[in-house]
Amino acid sequence: MGGFAAVNDDILQNILFRLPASSFASAACVSKSWNKVCDRVLTCPKLASALSLNPSLPDAVKEALDKVLSKPIRPQFAIASIGLQFSLEAAHQIITERLGSKVPVVTNAACGIIGRDAITNTMREVRWHMIPAEDGSVSRESEEFNRGIVLIVGYLPGLKVDAIPLLRPKMEHRVTMVDRFMMDIRNYTVSVSGSVIPAGVIMFGDQHIDLTPVLAELDCVMPEETVIVGEASSRFICKTARNSEEYNPDLYFFDAVALVFAKDKNKPPGIGETRFHATLSTGVMPFGPELKAISVTAKGTECSWLTASMNGYHQILDSQRLLDDISEEMDDEAADLYIGVIQKRPSSLEHEKMKLRTYLAFYEVLGGDEEYLVVDGVGIKPGDTFLFYHSDSATASSSCLNAFEKLKVLKPAASSSRNPYSNMDSNGGVFGGLLFSSHYRGETYFDSFPIYSNFPGTPLAGIVCNREIGRDSTAASMWQEAKEESPARCSLHVCTTVYLVFVYVPPSPNLYIN
Repeated sequence: MGGFAAVNDDILQNILFRLPASSFASAACVSKSWNKVCDRVLTCPKLASALSLNPSLPDAVKEALDKVLSKPIRPQFAIASIGLQFSLEAAHQIITERLGSKVPVVTNAACGIIGRDAITNTMREVRWHMIPAEDGSVSRESEEFNRGIVLIVGYLPGLKVDAIPLLRPKMEHRVTMVDRFMMDIRNYTVSVSGSVIPAGVIMFGDQHIDLTPVLAELDCVMPEETVIVGEASSRFICKTARNSEEYNPDLYFFDAVALVFAKDKNKPPGIGETRFHATLSTGVMPFGPELKAISVTAKGTECSWLTASMNGYHQILDSQRLLDDISEEMDDEAADLYIGVIQKRPSSLEHEKMKLRTYLAFYEVLGGDEEYLVVDGVGIKPGDTFLFYHSDSATASSSCLNAFEKLKVLKPAASSSRNPYSNMDSNGGVFGGLLFSSHYRGETYFDSFPIYSNFPGTPLAGIVCNREIGRDSTAASMWQEAKEESPARCSLHVCTTVYLVFVYVPPSPNLYIN
């Protein structure tokens, strides 16, 4: 046997590991023996991420793609977040053409990006600002700085991944198909795993859609072990792996999309398990007495005007005086003000219409007068109770440290052996991270710190968001524990950073079959 066929498998494996993704894919097609060696190189899961601030869209996307594909990987999914001055359609087209037709891709417009620079490998956190000129146009400063991309590509053996959109028929603009969305997620999960429980869901919502009730339903039907994270208010484009005619963009608006991760029922022996762990760092603090909405007037879909009283009293409060008192008591004049509303609503799912869902929804306070309090968004009803919340730097800092400690426990015990084809030791561990950070937390926080410091060198990508998705009940628990009520669920946050880490658990030696 001559030539490469005679090369020792270990040496061949070492050579293949150094190939870029495209050459590696070609090598896997050379012969069955080479394909088997390639499979061994990719036994462990892998994430690759890169950030580029190149002001040229084609160059920035190319830099990010070249970096994430510079080593062997078989992409199963990709998430790209781009600057507000880049063309979403152009970036999405370049990425999907490079990755191929079978890879689900979500491309969204972000308020900022976090990750390692594709050229210098330095960690960057960039928060952009849209600065409109006096005539309403975008300023030159904004055009110059709202450009860049962060890209994350993943290969997770043992899992299947696809993008499932939340549809709204173009002929019926007000009807979002929540029932079908839940059923599509369930059917996909059952088809690939034999179970109705996905391992994780990463969601992206349209900026003009209120995802609060949708997330409440998703939180209800998904078991606690299913991690749900994402960005709720942006512009996005998605491509599914199946390219199904059921998701025809000529017939439907895409109000949201869920990247669904489900266990592969045909997982080969000797493959470990990928697990998802999420934690939150909140930046808001509740204060003041509990109030009740008395009357509510929705102004289209943009804002709500409400009157309020102290819970248990009938006198309508002077909202302007209330806001003036709050302003005088707040230490930080630049702090953002919200109300957190406890909402008890019937399910929108057909088979659970009679069940009430209790969840916490945040609304930004826009102002008020002697009678009305004005908040951003709609959905509040008379009788709903609420507290005021304000953004708080001390809370954000303390909560970020708490997130660091929670993720620290995922660090594996020291091992003397390492897998030469991954960035993990033989005990497995965290091999990548994704974070969703609030645009309103400001520029004084190093939000990647909990992941970056606990797992140095681990691929990491972050998206600066308008509204952050992350399952959590702690936001309402301070309010309700004293009343001995079960805490309301909260999946849609403000001034929060949501951390998602991917953890690899190696197969049991007793189950491994070579």
